[in-house]
Amino acid sequence: QVQLVESGGGVVQPGGSLRLSCAASGFTFSTAFMRWYRQAPAKVREWVATISGTGGFTDYADSVKGRFTISSDYAKNTVYPQMNSLKPDETAVYYCNWHDNWGQGTPVTVSS
Repeated sequence: QVQLVESGGGVVQPGGSLRLSCAASGFTFSTAFMRWYRQAPAKVREWVATISGTGGFTDYADSVKGRFTISSDYAKNTVYPQMNSLKPDETAVYYCNWHDNWGQGTPVTVSS
């Protein structure tokens, strides 16, 4: 059974940083491509970043390039998006994804 468990969300001031995590189980992590999405209130879910299980491949949405860095820990089957210089309009629920499997999401609020 596939499980994706996100954590690390919270409240941060504009310009601040947060590190999220997604612990994965139930599939072969090393050959997987994990994706992160976010959904702001009243908006459609948007793709944020992709990483391979080994960390050898990463890709980012233009809106977060240079500010977000995603990494993976193969031994822990966990991926970590490091989000820096956060903006108020990045307030959203952040979700981990593998194929048609989704985590429960972790909320991020960027506010002073």
